[in-house]
Amino acid sequence: MTDQRNFPILVVDDEEEILFTTSVTLRSAGFSRVLTEGDSRRVMETLARQEVALILLDLYMPHLPGYDLLREIAANHPEIPVIVVTAANEAEMAVECMKGGAFDYFVKPVEPPRLLATVRRALEMHSLRSQVNSLSSRLLTGELRNPEAFAPIITRSPKMRAIFQYLEAVAGSDQPLLITGETGVGKELVARTAHDVSGRSGPFVAVNIAGLDDMVFSDTLFGHRRGAFTGADQQREGLIARAAGGTLFLDEIGDLPPPSSQVKLLRLLQEQEYYPLGSDTPSRSAARVIVATNRNLNAMMTEGSFRKDLYYRLNAHRVQIPPLRERREDIPLLAEHFFREAAASLSRPKPTVPPELAGYLGTYGFPGNIRELRAMVFDAMARHDRGVLSLAGFREAIGSQCRPTAASPLPFLQGLRAGNSPPAGPIPTLKEAEEALIAHALRIANGNQGIAAAHLGITRQALNKRLSRKTAER
Repeated sequence: MTDQRNFPILVVDDEEEILFTTSVTLRSAGFSRVLTEGDSRRVMETLARQEVALILLDLYMPHLPGYDLLREIAANHPEIPVIVVTAANEAEMAVECMKGGAFDYFVKPVEPPRLLATVRRALEMHSLRSQVNSLSSRLLTGELRNPEAFAPIITRSPKMRAIFQYLEAVAGSDQPLLITGETGVGKELVARTAHDVSGRSGPFVAVNIAGLDDMVFSDTLFGHRRGAFTGADQQREGLIARAAGGTLFLDEIGDLPPPSSQVKLLRLLQEQEYYPLGSDTPSRSAARVIVATNRNLNAMMTEGSFRKDLYYRLNAHRVQIPPLRERREDIPLLAEHFFREAAASLSRPKPTVPPELAGYLGTYGFPGNIRELRAMVFDAMARHDRGVLSLAGFREAIGSQCRPTAASPLPFLQGLRAGNSPPAGPIPTLKEAEEALIAHALRIANGNQGIAAAHLGITRQALNKRLSRKTAER
């Protein structure tokens, strides 16, 4: 887990008093790893052996002047932002420092709120830059560092694979994550996976905020002190405190009522602090916030029902979960998974599923997405008694518009699977067997190549290559 307050900050100044007061200011604001250096000649050696996320640099120092050191840092460690803090109020020097790579320029004495605001911005830029580099590396290698963390998400979709790579790249960020997608696509499961990948030691705490008014929202998230309102006989810890060191997941964020609740959430995200009801003293937040919605937040901003500043703060990282109709290759996998799950929950053996079912499911739009598919399977299992599974429940749920072509099994393969002798006649060549299997899978899938590829246990791209090769040979 990476938290801005855990990033190491190096303060370089030849005055011991400045080193002490700046260190106290940073530590009081929650930045726990503050390093100090009074000799500018030792800074590059420190950077070679110690990770540093930000440097506060005095300009006029003996031995190695701050401007020369700034250029050396920019040349050898361009990923580290440098804030110049100097007693010299020289516009020309300020311009030169900015050209030389400084993130910002302050004249002493600096008001602590201004300095801390800039420190937070610089660390945020450092964090985002690191995440971009990490994401670029993931996309180039195409590998996942923690594939086991994504195991609960049943998929072979390239779109979902890209989302996994992105989640790994931003896993360590303390910035909010916005998850969007239609109802039933599995947004909470993705949020839980993002928490697992992050390696955070704290818990995953989820709350659906739809229907919460401002008072209940504040009490649920921030808690209250005893006597805060009528009936508050005991102090209550809010969910943000319960999620300390972990993740707070706010589902249905598009239903958060304006304006008061949205302002309170914005303050939490900006300042990492909040006020429990009945308290005049702010509490620090130590949880990452992940939010999800199936609503169009852009349209809500336009109509004025969702604050723009809150939207942009929530949108630091974002994933859009594709609907099931855009990842049809996952339908057979999900159906098989739900059949096993339903059989276990009902203490029944998994039934024989007719091949026509894949055709029905493959041609349906699934407005309820994965949740709808799961409900269909569980309903079919509840109705099932014995033998081959009946498709009646699926026909009722899907409607009459989907009529897949029935596909009889391949006699040669059926004989092998049953352990019987294959039908008389010559054994087909590998090429003939492959073509027959592909044709059979396409019939079952009603021509949908994604579903056919899933039946064959190969990717859609691999199936396309085989089909293209077959066309070229004709």
